[in-house]
Order: sequence, then C-alpha cells, then structure tokens
Amino acid sequence: MKQLALALSSPPVPAFENFVVGRNAELVALLHAFASRTASERFVYLWGGTGSGRSHLLGAVARAARAASSAVFEERAPVSAASIEAIDERGTVILDDVELLDAQGQIALFGLYNRIRDAQGGALLASGATAPAGLAVRADLSTRLGWGLVYEVQALDDAEKMAAMRAHAAALGFELGPEVGDYVLRHTRRDLPSLLALVERLDRYSLEERRPITVPLVRDVLRNHEDTQ
Repeated sequence: MKQLALALSSPPVPAFENFVVGRNAELVALLHAFASRTASERFVYLWGGTGSGRSHLLGAVARAARAASSAVFEERAPVSAASIEAIDERGTVILDDVELLDAQGQIALFGLYNRIRDAQGGALLASGATAPAGLAVRADLSTRLGWGLVYEVQALDDAEKMAAMRAHAAALGFELGPEVGDYVLRHTRRDLPSLLALVERLDRYSLEERRPITVPLVRDVLRNHEDTQ
C-alpha cells in the first residue's frame, strides 16, 4: 500500500482549464483566440524558463485547436528537418524548444515560416527558453520568430503557487495548511506540475496511513520517495 501511495501521479493533460493563469491573463486570452483561429495574428512566440508553464500552454493550444477541428501539427525539438518540411502550412503548427533545432532543422523552420506566411489560414505557435534575440539560432530565423507577437510566460510567484496547491487540495477534499505548503515549497521541486502531483501523493498517503497531512507526514513521503529512486 505504501508503494502505491508513493507512485508518481501521471502529469495532467495540458489544458486551459488546469493552467493557473497568474499574471498571464492577456496571453491566455490571446491563445484561446489563436486555438480557435479567431486571432488576427498568425505568428506567436512564447518564452520562459523551466517551470514557467510555456510547454503546458502549447499543449493546451494543441488540445483546443483539435477540439475546434483544426489540423494540428505538434512537435518538440529536437525534431528532424524532414519532419518540419512535411508539415502542411495550412494547419496550426506548434513547435516547442526551438533552440534545440540543429542547423538543418533551423533552415526547415525558416522555410516553414515563409510557407505559412504565404498560405491561406496557416498559423505558427513557437516556444523557446529565451526571447528571439537571445536564441542560439540563425539570425534570419531569430528575426522571423520576432516578427509576430512575442510573450514571456510569467512564472507563478510563491503566493500563487501556494494558492494553486491549496485549491488543488480543496478539490481533493482536504485542507492544506500554510505550514505544510511552506515546507513543500522549501524542500521540493518548485514547478507547478510537480507541486500538484505531490499534493495528490500526500492525499493518498494520508488516507492509506490514516494520518493527518502535517509536516512530519510530508517528510515521510519525501524520504520514502528518495529511498525508491
């Protein structure tokens, strides 16, 4: 039973509904319109560091675009130049981690950008770790990526992460005390998917062990998880 409690939760399916907006309200509204193909801008570039949520947002756009019956081409670099060249420029193209493209992949993406620009109805949502000017890619590709709308995905601050964890706990049927939330933020991975997965593990472990969710219980869960690595 303890091993069941310590199993990592499957990551949630990326969706707008389970994205904690924080300071990204304008961006999320734009991406809703982009996914439904009602946005006036057909080229959008997102950037942000690890844990900022940019990959989650790309997945949410892909899911919403498919629900709207759009042809979606979703890739994450590194991806081959041949795969990029095979993409239909009339669809919704989503490409994550563009800085990981090799030289031929960068050339292919530059060509795809031009094909989408000249086509009717195509759109491109790309993402990287930095703003276009800071990407270690060809200068002409960096320029192309900066021609459309560029947004930095604002990572949640600690107060917003705490609020997200407490809301997730409430949805599971328990109250996450502030002292427990503080301890979690100081002793675990701080990206939101990992934090929410830990909240779910705490819930299961508490039920199986019939113990309240306190700081000592969190210590036990983290210690036991380390022992299984």
